[in-house]
Amino acid sequence: MKLSFYGAARTVTGSLHYIDAGGSTVILDCGMYQGPRLESHERNKKMPEKAVNAAACLLSHAHIDHSGSIPYLVKRGFRGSIFCTRATADLLRVMLLDSANIQQRDLEFLQRRGVPAVEPIYDIDDVEEALKRLVPVRYGSWFEAAPGIRAKFLDAGHILGSAVTLVEATEGSMTRNICFTGDLGRRGMPILRDPEALPACDVVLTESTYGDRTHPSGQETEATLAAILRDQAARRGPIIVPAFSLGRTQNLIYALYQIFKRGDAPRMPVFVDSPLSSKVTKIVSQHRDCFDDEALAVLGADGAPFYFPEIRYIEGVDESKELNDRSGAFLVLSASGMCENGRILHHLKNHIYKPNAMVLLVGYQAQGTLGRRLHDGAQLVRIYGEEIEVKARVQVLPAMSAHADRNDLMHYLSPVARSCGQIFVVHGEPSAAVSLGDAMRGMGCAQVEVPNPGDSFDVV
Repeated sequence: MKLSFYGAARTVTGSLHYIDAGGSTVILDCGMYQGPRLESHERNKKMPEKAVNAAACLLSHAHIDHSGSIPYLVKRGFRGSIFCTRATADLLRVMLLDSANIQQRDLEFLQRRGVPAVEPIYDIDDVEEALKRLVPVRYGSWFEAAPGIRAKFLDAGHILGSAVTLVEATEGSMTRNICFTGDLGRRGMPILRDPEALPACDVVLTESTYGDRTHPSGQETEATLAAILRDQAARRGPIIVPAFSLGRTQNLIYALYQIFKRGDAPRMPVFVDSPLSSKVTKIVSQHRDCFDDEALAVLGADGAPFYFPEIRYIEGVDESKELNDRSGAFLVLSASGMCENGRILHHLKNHIYKPNAMVLLVGYQAQGTLGRRLHDGAQLVRIYGEEIEVKARVQVLPAMSAHADRNDLMHYLSPVARSCGQIFVVHGEPSAAVSLGDAMRGMGCAQVEVPNPGDSFDVV
């Protein structure tokens, strides 16, 4: 019985891991690597034959860095089943179709500008073929993934439909319980339930995105956001927010709803400029079965907090372009969250040279992305081949993240750390992964590894 690591090893994106047991291989996730356009394209084209020949894919959730290479996997010849929760299956259609459309639109836009472009790695037809292989299952229900390998999903509390994957694998007379956290959510966050407790297991693959740092509380975050709104209202400037369409956008909208309702900041127009975000928000609002008690209470009293007088969901390109010349204070939420593609690039191009504008980064920014360069204080950035001076203020609000921080991860893993035989720390930049790995050793785990891409380990 073996565990092998290909993607999201000593980096955050591109999730892809293997379990070999009983003569079968299943893959955990099949995500896109996200970073600079050319580097990402080259890495995402290198789909291993081992993944193509796997019996099944166990998908933790619908974020593109965990699911975005599934159409390419199927295009390359994968014929197994793709197991996921029901909410994830609902989300995947819009997420993967959007990914295909973005690749095509970026190609066409760059070609018009005479900028070097790359061919999409898959198209809409490939997405449709991939969706035929989805097998939605309920949280907590065991299913056979392959001979000798069965699995079930537990609520991870990260985004709608996100799952901790518990795998029971058998090799000869040996049976081991292997747990993959996927992306783990935070305790006490709005809308979704907290992560389910981790059951007894022999092996854990844990994410470590924020394994070396902690987040401020939700109350502190809302207070900071309210202060930003008040400040920009006084400066009469726009707030440009790159946000992932799934999870981060809904959490931010929920926070804005609460702030405006309490009167903590002046009401201002809020534009959600992403057709994907509009579709995803509708799906999220329909899955009340995944909501926590607080969100259900708000829904019961006031209707969906995702729709209120100040908010406008933009669909057409012409409506989006109108925001370029808009004056006064307003907030634009647009994808992608790391500023690597989508409409957010147009908003940044049209606003970051303005001294009264603000770019508000509300999520993780991977190394090599435009979002990371803005996060690190770049004074000059290139967008669609044009060098633009950054005069807008850039503010970071990491506590909007739906990822567990170091304290959440320690709380989650501590009940099993001593009894668990092996822990593998993935989905984190080296400093974060190594830091969390050291903490796991301090808890008494017998074997802790921070694997490199391509590493393989015997399950003991």
